[in-house]
Amino acid sequence: MHVAGGLRAVRTAREWSQERLVREIEQYARKHMLTVASTASLRVYVSEWENGKRQISDRYAKILRALLGATDDELFDRHTAPAEPIQADGYDELVTRIDAARSVSLTMVKTFMDQTELLRTVDRQMGAASLVDQMTGHLSTLEDALTFAVLPETRRPVARALAGAATLAAWQALDVGAVERAWRHYELGKRAANEAGEPMYLAHATAEQAYVLCDAGRPAIAVQLVRDAQRVGGKMTSPRLQAWLYAAEAEICAKAGMPDDCRRALENAARLLPQGQEARDPDMLSIFLNEGHLARWRGNVLAQLGDADAVENLYVALDSADPTFVRATAGLRCDLAQAHLARGEYDQAHEHLREARLLASRTGSVRHRRRIEQLTQRL
Repeated sequence: MHVAGGLRAVRTAREWSQERLVREIEQYARKHMLTVASTASLRVYVSEWENGKRQISDRYAKILRALLGATDDELFDRHTAPAEPIQADGYDELVTRIDAARSVSLTMVKTFMDQTELLRTVDRQMGAASLVDQMTGHLSTLEDALTFAVLPETRRPVARALAGAATLAAWQALDVGAVERAWRHYELGKRAANEAGEPMYLAHATAEQAYVLCDAGRPAIAVQLVRDAQRVGGKMTSPRLQAWLYAAEAEICAKAGMPDDCRRALENAARLLPQGQEARDPDMLSIFLNEGHLARWRGNVLAQLGDADAVENLYVALDSADPTFVRATAGLRCDLAQAHLARGEYDQAHEHLREARLLASRTGSVRHRRRIEQLTQRL
């Protein structure tokens, strides 16, 4: 058991001290009416867990998963063991699972999609960290259903549901700083989208995967990947998703230092975006984009380019922001701080960073907290 590389790595990725982790455990326990050890004992436990001198019990592992948004494999620094091969005399079990998969009806697939939608709603309001157990279980159920489904008419709907769920799980993993998990989930989502014959799902997963490369300091490759996403979507892509893909390209081009390409992509996004207040794409439920969302995206991009128009766009977006998009609002506050910093308006930047920090703490977003700290260092 290599706990030292697990819990410690997850804790430090969140930029928590051991003392902070102890406080968070105690607060979580009070909120959920759980009994935990004394403060002094918890300090010893955390140290011993990280040094491999004490095994994390199931009770504390559950608390740590919720607090840190980590899976057991990440907490314990272990890789998932490969599935055991089906034994030669295991036909009864195999046939039972195949028969069960055959009974997966369209009603059951709708249940899978509804579960993904519920997880998406909770995620955008409360953050990804508290959902790690539910998301892991949901993906496992979908993967099993697909593994033992035989005929295409059963496999395709399940693969479509898996593509959507895996892409959501990947974005959640990226938000809590679990970049390898994010990458693997995007690969799962792309495979599922390919099997389902769903180019829109494939384009979306591919474009979001580009953000992993961007966060890893490889924006030039990320630009190539998001453009490949536009290609794989092709003519089958809805106008709103096309606009979303161009907006994503603009953001990544800004990070790659490609201002002309960035502005061209923004123009394409504005041209393709359907008119009206409706934000959700009926053909791609994970896509939310209207004029207000695009104004926020434009402001984000212009702030990165140091453009004076960024502040105006961002305040328009802030005025129209959906209050249920808590994590997105944290990003918007970061964008405003960056835009004010570019203009030398440090008091306003400080205020937006304060608000962003509160929202990032509320959702447990490691990704936003890293950006907040980077911007804070410029004050």
